[in-house]
Amino acid sequence: MAPLRLSLLLLGASSVLASPARVVRQETVYATQTVAAAAPSSTAWNAGAVSDYPIHSSCNATERAQLTRALGETVKLAQHAKEHILRWGNSSEIYQKYFGNASTGEPIGWFEKVVNGDKAGVIFRCDNPDGNCAQEGWGGHWRGSNATSETVICPLSYSTRWSLESLCGLGYTVANGATNFYWASDLLHRLFHVPKIGEGAVEHYAGEYDEVIDLAQTHSDEAVKNSDTLQYFALEAYAFDIAVPGEGCAGKWTATSSEVVASQTSVPTATSSEVPSVTSEAAKECHTHADGVEHCT
Repeated sequence: MAPLRLSLLLLGASSVLASPARVVRQETVYATQTVAAAAPSSTAWNAGAVSDYPIHSSCNATERAQLTRALGETVKLAQHAKEHILRWGNSSEIYQKYFGNASTGEPIGWFEKVVNGDKAGVIFRCDNPDGNCAQEGWGGHWRGSNATSETVICPLSYSTRWSLESLCGLGYTVANGATNFYWASDLLHRLFHVPKIGEGAVEHYAGEYDEVIDLAQTHSDEAVKNSDTLQYFALEAYAFDIAVPGEGCAGKWTATSSEVVASQTSVPTATSSEVPSVTSEAAKECHTHADGVEHCT
């Protein structure tokens, strides 16, 4: 009987311990809280950059359309000039002709600034805030100390400039043609006057074609930042590589006096079909230098 009674007692004890009603369980509850990450306070490194040259509200729809296309051609001309140098370096005969034995970095840099530099504030306008468009023969001007980042395009430019598509046409040669006969090369010159592009370093060290060629051989350090040299090189490289591949239209320089050039200048009217001479002076680009000297091309 004793073993039976002990077994019953043990069975009863285990039943009490196993009863859920009599066992108090302690459980730990974990709560997870998701905290949103703080938004980054920094902005893109190039925030605010402007990729197209601004055109002032003074330009009407027609002027704006022409300027937009002309500025596009200017970028195209500068882009190819840069690519020509990157491809051929100073082994290019065209490069040697205009820059002598100078290193390639500086001219590449100037063309690159025209193409990819920040264009904020580099404004082209069509009104006449300084009154210069009233002067005979003025096609536009850099505003200089009045507004160093602004360029005025006068009405005369719209009837005298030609598209880059016509390069090497109409009897034009690089050696004897006016550098501002085409919109692209004219605006390239104007852009180099703007401090944000030319930095005050691109200047007029030589002007006429023969002077530019001589500068390359005598002062190549100046040639790489001579405004007219950069224009001539860009035109000849584009003519040889793109306009008339493998041939171009370099031409052979013929000496002419300023009096002869002036007498050949012809400006067509809105009702005239007369074509301006490619060897004559096109509508002027004029500006005043810091020393007060007025320069027109």
